[in-house]
Parts: sequence; C-alpha cells; structure tokens
Amino acid sequence: MSTWLPVSPCTPPGCAVHEGSVRHPAPAAALLLAGCALTLTGALCAPLTLLLGRACRELLTRAWSHGVIRAFGVRVRVVGRPDADRGGPGVLVVANHVSWLDIPLVAAVCPGRMLAKSDIRHWPLLGPLAALGGTLFVERDRLRALPATVHALASVLRGGARVVVFPEGSTWCGRGAGGRFRPAAFQAAIDAEAAVQPVRIRYLGAPSGRRAPAGAAAFVGDDPLTASLWRVVRAAGLTAEIHVMTPIPAGTVHGRRALAGLAQSTVASDRANLPAASVHH
Repeated sequence: MSTWLPVSPCTPPGCAVHEGSVRHPAPAAALLLAGCALTLTGALCAPLTLLLGRACRELLTRAWSHGVIRAFGVRVRVVGRPDADRGGPGVLVVANHVSWLDIPLVAAVCPGRMLAKSDIRHWPLLGPLAALGGTLFVERDRLRALPATVHALASVLRGGARVVVFPEGSTWCGRGAGGRFRPAAFQAAIDAEAAVQPVRIRYLGAPSGRRAPAGAAAFVGDDPLTASLWRVVRAAGLTAEIHVMTPIPAGTVHGRRALAGLAQSTVASDRANLPAASVHH
C-alpha cells in the first residue's frame, strides 16, 4: 500500500453508530430531500458565481454551505474565526476529516479551493462543476505526480488564495487522536511562505450531561453514501462544531514534517480529552 494512500482503522459497523434519539422516517425523508435539493441547486448555480467579485462569491458560498448543513438537519457551532485577508500569500487550511459534511462545514467558515482526489473530476455533473469551482485534483495512487501537485498548490498559495486540505488522507470517526497529517501539502505552504490555518471538526450528539462524539456523522471505510445520508437525517440533535484555531505563521518551524506535526497536535489537542470510545483494536 502506498504511503500516499493512508488507511483508517474506522469501519461503519464499529464507528458509524448513532446512540441518541432518532427522527421519525417521514421528517427524516423530508430533510433528505431538502438537503439534496439545496446541494444540487447550488451546484447548478455555481458557474454563475464566477461573474461575481471574490468577496460576494465567498459570502454566497458561506451562506449556501451553512444552508446545506442545516437542510440536512444538523446544527452548526463555530468557535473562532479566520484572519481577515491582508494581502500577500494565501493560507493553507488544514482540518481533520470525519465526514462528507466536513466539506460544506469548512466552506461555511473558510471557503477556498479544495484539494480532492482525481477520481472526482470524472464524476457526472459534480466533477466538471468541481473543476469549474477551482478544485485542485491529486492522483493519490501515483507518487510521481506528487511533486507537480505540491508545485500547483504552492503557486495557488502565492497568488493569495485560500486552499483547503484534509491531510489525514482518509476519514476517521472522530474518536481518539485521528490520523497522521501527511506532510506533502505543508511543503507547498513552506515554498509559498504561507501561513497554516488549523481547523478542528467535531460532531456532537444531543446534550446529555456531556456532549459525546456523534457516530452518526462518521463516513468511514466502505460505508455507502446513501447509508450515511440517511443516518445523518435520522439522528436528532446532531451538531457540527468547527473550531478555527490560531494560525501558524510561515517560518514557525523548519521542515514540512515538523510543520505537519505541529498542525496535527494543534488540531488534536482538545480531542485528546474526549470520552474514551475507541473501537480500533
């Protein structure tokens, strides 16, 4: 197995389990239709936003992304805020990866160009729209393509753009410390002299003494997307929490591995205190 293709030990039966209250199938189905409809509407209208200025485009992206999450019946809690655009190099946003919900969640707070696997480029409808929206694609099964990807990332960052990366390389259920941050994207930040913006994502169940990680949101292993969608809309009281942490300025540490390690420890710092619920034996 290539080191560029990390594997998470999380599995749907062991990790993607909802233990709280559930919605009746009828309102859950209504939420599913609403969420899918809003997602499709935004995707179809995305080309029109290219006619708008950057500030207006980002405002619409934030509003639409937040609306998509709410349409699926998930509350949103934001802690902190990204630094204002001060010109110069862009920012590399790095977050832990739990669910497909991570993408609109990050876009609701830190919209930017996404780094995605090349397979998505060939998806019907969404693939061309993702390319049109500035998504950067990486061929994860070809290590020889990695230097070109790093070069492209660095070029975009030098141009002042915000780039969003999930450096764990795979989804994890949100329990425990998560996966190791792969260093390749951090080399691009070093080359562009760009700051790194750590972001921590958590999905929490309904308040009940303590807010435990919600397995309903986890999209791991070979879990079908349809099953994950249904699990999310059936879960009552689900909250998506995104914590925008203090940026790591360019030049803080030397080397991509040290920078990746610092970003990983920053994102994982509070997760280390979550209730023990490990099923990774």
